[in-house]
Amino acid sequence: MRMLKIKNIAVVLAILAVGYLSGYQSAKTQNTVTAEKTGKLDLNMMWVVKDKLEQMYLDPKKIENKSMVYGAISGLVQSLGDPYTVYLPPADNERSNEDLNGEFGGVGISLGFKDRNLAVVAPMANSPAMRAGLKAGDLILKIIDKENKVDRDTVGIGLEEAVNLIRGKIGTEVTLKMFREGDVEPFEVKLIRDNIVVPSLELKWVGESENVAWIQLNKFSERIFEEWPTMVEQINAKKNLGGMVLDLRNNPGGYLEASVVVASDLLEKGIVVKQADNKGEKVYEVDKSAGRLTKPKLTILVNGGSASASEILAGALKYYKRGKLVGEKTFGKGTVQQPQDFSDGSGLHVTVAKWLLPDGKNIHGVGVDPDVVVKYEKPDVPDVKVQPELSWKDDNQLIRAIEELAK
Repeated sequence: MRMLKIKNIAVVLAILAVGYLSGYQSAKTQNTVTAEKTGKLDLNMMWVVKDKLEQMYLDPKKIENKSMVYGAISGLVQSLGDPYTVYLPPADNERSNEDLNGEFGGVGISLGFKDRNLAVVAPMANSPAMRAGLKAGDLILKIIDKENKVDRDTVGIGLEEAVNLIRGKIGTEVTLKMFREGDVEPFEVKLIRDNIVVPSLELKWVGESENVAWIQLNKFSERIFEEWPTMVEQINAKKNLGGMVLDLRNNPGGYLEASVVVASDLLEKGIVVKQADNKGEKVYEVDKSAGRLTKPKLTILVNGGSASASEILAGALKYYKRGKLVGEKTFGKGTVQQPQDFSDGSGLHVTVAKWLLPDGKNIHGVGVDPDVVVKYEKPDVPDVKVQPELSWKDDNQLIRAIEELAK
């Protein structure tokens, strides 16, 4: 039976190009738009301003009632000051829903916020962003798209607006003005938009004997519910299994329930995550009927692009000492958004709760620290447009994770 899903916005939609950071409550509902008044709201000034615009604005043809309504609702939601609580007009909402299908058009970036600044949560593998050298934590200061006459500073920008400006037709160019911690000056990167296809997970056999399961969990999308059980069978069928490396690097989140499914195969029992809202706490526990991968040795790879549901999973595995976390501190996205679709095609993502690790720790803005700190060292490869495919031996963090299995 299909579980209700909680969509993680590391909003990490993964700008996949953009997508954005996902952390959602998945009891997704469909609401009919009505004109029924549900609260006391004095909207007189709104009508006064609308009348003045119609009387005075230079180009009255640009005054479109539906756009004004969507703009007014967006402003109402933005007044909360929460970058993850957003109202999406129909076109934006459609793009948001595409995120969990695992295929996007854009530059391959998961977006989030660092201290209210638009930031790269994670560049996607083999994407224009990855090839350009963008890193988790890089700040995006400006979006420039000459063809579409876009020159937008990102101060106060909403997540959806950023997604819409960076996405575009395959083959077209967008320029991002960036700032990286430790640098003195900002820098610009020109990116050619591409089709981005994101598998939920990939399994590769690594190690000198090629008997270590390298599980790359890219995102907790809808596909996990079908792909994960198949992968578990493949691992259990392996003779002389030398352990598992669960790779959560640059995983921006997705369905919380998908991370619980994974945790239920790796842990024998216990609380995976607590969800605290304005009515109390809800607990998500391990499904004791699973537990198909509790015996093999395990290490977990994390970095600054691990966000939302991937942080929840990593934090739970660390808490129960199931395996050592190797790599770098995670992003720190610990709030829950519940998406609602309306009958006109628009949608609303509302922050409804925060996530707590089994020990009650809130990771929002804090992240999860690795047990073994290993900074990623970029391999020395030729500076060419089409990068050669790298071996697992070129990944210093993965090598360390494999070494930890032997201890």
